Amino acid sequence: MKNKTAFFCQECGFESPKWAGKCPSCGAWNTFVEEKIDKPVNGKASVTELWTEERKDTGKAKSIESIVAEEETRMLLPDGELNRTLGGGLVQGSVVLVAGEPGIGKSTLFLQCAMQWTQGKTLYVSGEESAHQIKMRAERVSMKNENLYLLTATDTSTIFQEIKKIRPQWVIIDSIQTLESPYIESAPGSVSQVRECAAELQRFAKQTHTPVCIIGHITKDGAIAGPKILEHMVDTVLQFEGDRHYAYRILRTLKNRFGSTSELGIYEMTSQGMRGVTNPSEVLLTQHEEPLSGIAIAAAIEGLRPMMIEVQALATQAVYGTPQRTTNGFDLRRLQLLLAVLEKRGGFHFGMKDVFLNIAGGLKIEDPSIDLAIVCALLSSYEDVALPSNVCLVGEVGLSGEIRAVNRIEQRIAEAAKMGMDMIVIPKANAKGLDKTHFGIEIRLANKVSDVYQTFFN
Repeated sequence: MKNKTAFFCQECGFESPKWAGKCPSCGAWNTFVEEKIDKPVNGKASVTELWTEERKDTGKAKSIESIVAEEETRMLLPDGELNRTLGGGLVQGSVVLVAGEPGIGKSTLFLQCAMQWTQGKTLYVSGEESAHQIKMRAERVSMKNENLYLLTATDTSTIFQEIKKIRPQWVIIDSIQTLESPYIESAPGSVSQVRECAAELQRFAKQTHTPVCIIGHITKDGAIAGPKILEHMVDTVLQFEGDRHYAYRILRTLKNRFGSTSELGIYEMTSQGMRGVTNPSEVLLTQHEEPLSGIAIAAAIEGLRPMMIEVQALATQAVYGTPQRTTNGFDLRRLQLLLAVLEKRGGFHFGMKDVFLNIAGGLKIEDPSIDLAIVCALLSSYEDVALPSNVCLVGEVGLSGEIRAVNRIEQRIAEAAKMGMDMIVIPKANAKGLDKTHFGIEIRLANKVSDVYQTFFN
């Protein structure tokens, strides 16, 4: 039979029978690459025929009232941070995609989770490392598990043959870019290979109710490598963040069909592997021997977890013509908005100064409630007056200089009191129905940025 060829967009995975200069799906130019395809009869891969008998009702329409809604059965992993990020555990039959920079700890995290999980058999498939290398890493984390099986293969037919023999309760793929299907003639990592291999793993997971965790690569721009359809096919997308020069890693949820997408886990890279950080406020706050200007403490919430964040700002006279605006862990456009508010409403001439902003610990914070802490850190550096180290600030700053209310204020106050803060500044709008004597910390209300300035810098 003559081999079929098709053209695939390297950006989105759109398939076209002929070459086109512009992709009709994503609009990218010059992204179509010709690849050979050798699909079996009826368009189904024979490697999944082992489980087609379990789906006898496939292709039959049912009334929605006749379908019985069952609660998702979750598999609790030994890692509490990973359970929190997944929304309470690993759902049976789900497909999880984990991506991150090289060397950030993806393989180490899932290998040590597989070593600690003893409720069933686990198959760890590696296409990047040999079995000897994985064994050395397992000895480094000082763990043993007889129910963990290693397989160094890249062909999906070989992987599914071993799955048929072992019958594991959990499958880990490291990584999807190294797999190749025998029905696609293109190189591993191409759009057609990634899509076909992910489709085979998805069919296996749904038909056998076996959870599959897939480790993926990222591009130099920080996006998940491969076609965008890969993220649509899986149930959960997790991404590791953090600088390799820092010891702390952030595991953030980008997509989750079985839970919230606002959760995150914090890990510390140690010589014994990845260690979950249960109290991130202790590691994110720096103990200074003497008060320093440009430092403020904010009470932020990521997911369901309140944490204390140290904000560092530096405002210096601009040496060159155009002042610099540099941020680390915070949105640059949001910083420019806050500087414009201080310039217009407060009369502070930041337009002639270089401004540098840093969120300590390598975190990336999107919570708007840290606006007030950023403003106070900027004013502290501008006036060269240090803020008290036992003061925490919470509030979103509006364009007119007002301090807007934030959600879950009681959790923020309780976390500040737990960390030994003596005072917390909150928006006046959050004071309604709040018992100030319940938390054991001084609560000060603020309505505008000028109120905070009068308190600390006048």
